[in-house]
Amino acid sequence: MKHKSDVTVSELDPGPLVNTLLTLKAPKPHLSEIGKVAEIADGIVIVTGLERALSDEVLLFEGGVQGIVLDLEPDRLGVVLLGPSARIAVGDTVLRSHRVVSTAVGFALLGRVVNALGAPLDGLGPIKAQAQHPVEAEAPKILNRQAIKRPLATGIKTIDAAVPVGLGQRELIIGDRQTGKTSLAVDAILNQKDSDLICIYCAIGQRGDAVAKVIGALREGAMLARTIVMAAGDEDAAGLAYVAPYAAMSMAEFFAAQGRDVLVVMDDLTHHARSYRELSLLLRRPPGREAFPGDIFYIHARLLERAGQFTDDAGGGSITVLPVVETQAENLSAYIPTNLISITDGQIYLSPRLVRKNQFPAVDLGVSVSRVGGKAQSQAFRSVAGNLRVMLSQFEELEEFARFGTRLDEATRARLTRGAAVRGALRQAERDPMSAVEQLTVLVAAMEGQFDGLSEAETMAVMLRLRARARTDLRDLAQRISENAPLSDADRARMVELGQQVRQAGEGPDKGTDKGTGQRTGQRTGEGAQDDPVA
Repeated sequence: MKHKSDVTVSELDPGPLVNTLLTLKAPKPHLSEIGKVAEIADGIVIVTGLERALSDEVLLFEGGVQGIVLDLEPDRLGVVLLGPSARIAVGDTVLRSHRVVSTAVGFALLGRVVNALGAPLDGLGPIKAQAQHPVEAEAPKILNRQAIKRPLATGIKTIDAAVPVGLGQRELIIGDRQTGKTSLAVDAILNQKDSDLICIYCAIGQRGDAVAKVIGALREGAMLARTIVMAAGDEDAAGLAYVAPYAAMSMAEFFAAQGRDVLVVMDDLTHHARSYRELSLLLRRPPGREAFPGDIFYIHARLLERAGQFTDDAGGGSITVLPVVETQAENLSAYIPTNLISITDGQIYLSPRLVRKNQFPAVDLGVSVSRVGGKAQSQAFRSVAGNLRVMLSQFEELEEFARFGTRLDEATRARLTRGAAVRGALRQAERDPMSAVEQLTVLVAAMEGQFDGLSEAETMAVMLRLRARARTDLRDLAQRISENAPLSDADRARMVELGQQVRQAGEGPDKGTDKGTGQRTGQRTGEGAQDDPVA
């Protein structure tokens, strides 16, 4: 028997081993690019060594922070951070991810508070998203769109009657600080409680307490379960504020592709433009008008072009956008407001002049316009509110003329009385959306003279009782209005008769006061503006 040490090399057969090695597939070479942090500023970094990085690609830093490639230069990259820059140091290693910035989408996000990347902020645990979609997407083509023909009921008399919004429309909410812009948008969300509309509230650059108030209002109005709240606060990185509205549109596109109607509120794009200006200046991009970069129009145009009413081939859903923008000293000709006015399909202007007159919501019908929503307005509203805008414009001219103390004839005084009554009927309390039949009954009663000669408190008291009677006595009419049936002369006569009965019934001792809150119903909380997160 031979020992192991006695076996010679010539007796070993290397054939099987060689054959095995020859048949094995060689591992694919793995190429990994490694960059270095060259400079750090507030919200941006300059990276070198990644010559093959692509625009909008996500880069990974050592501290776990992510960034987006915004500037491509021959020897360096300008990267916008999606996290705190304090966790990054000069010389840190940077790796490519080979993917663009994406956000979580799906039904699991409903009822949650998330950031621009879809990560939870409410402490309710992780979110099981259905997919990750890029925040940037090409706008649907013309052949994938169809005409806007369905109304979006906001529950606000002034909007639904005079500045109607259709599903798939882009309607700008514009005004100075403390005029109730956010309140108007939140009320529009709350009015969707009885519909199947999905809502997304995107807070850009807002304070945390302001966002918390909106969340509380949505929870109290039973709409939080069908709303995604996206928060990119002023304490977060500027990169998250820049990405947030695009991420909100990606979430909306997921639902629209499944045939759902989505309402997106962007509050507000003034902060978004300022965040982009801050990043651009730090990246040493040449400034233009008001120090904004030259592509500021394009970043908002490509964002809002993704809204619309889509054909069945594109899912059959719709995305309605209510972007909010802030003006200073009623200057509608500033750079960002004029850009957004030209991009959107109309604007709802909230006037500080009306706020000082305690007219809430402070919608200035002389400046507000809806370019496509009129075609989507229901026939009942069209027949009642067709001349509302003209009537109020003539009344305001007469009111200005009457301030000079000129002696007026009886007909002019009657027109002033009727105009004041109609304007008073357009007052509406905050968080108090009205059904279509309630709005129409109040408007018909006001335009037929049922509120003439009443004080503000008396008008609000009569409107409260009239709304309650309309809900109970006009249920059949409410059903026909929901089916877009026209308002007949007999229907108008019923509304006028109901208004006469309510006025003749007289006011009680609590007239003009909401029994539930003790608050004047013509006012919004804190004079209608103190709870406005746009402040």
